[in-house]
Amino acid sequence: MSEEHATGLLHHVEIWVPDLRRATVGWQWLLEALGYALHQDWEHGRSWRLGATYIVVEQSPALTAARHDRCRPGLNHLAFHAGSRARVDELAGQAPAYGWTLMFPDRHPWAGGDRHYAAYLEDGDGFEVELVAAR
Repeated sequence: MSEEHATGLLHHVEIWVPDLRRATVGWQWLLEALGYALHQDWEHGRSWRLGATYIVVEQSPALTAARHDRCRPGLNHLAFHAGSRARVDELAGQAPAYGWTLMFPDRHPWAGGDRHYAAYLEDGDGFEVELVAAR
């Protein structure tokens, strides 16, 4: 089995959003800034791929709510390796132009603890991402 398809590696994540157009603005910017490339594009969704893993953003007709609640049971957030501290700061600075809000601004970039340099971002639909700096 190739390393790209090794057992246990994440295959994909599918995120259901209430407004595909709005979500695409934020997710496309973020994922492409992290090295993902557009993988699939169809009427109700898009996906971006990096290596063997891809992330789907889809406006499913089966959606039952208008906003994600990260504090309910289920997915809380996705965390991405984002490179250097300078790169985390650069992405956090650019994020508002793409619909992301910096979470915990009073504790940024140490909201995860004094040894964990990261930016926590939330989009307009309530999805949180954590951009983690390399040590």
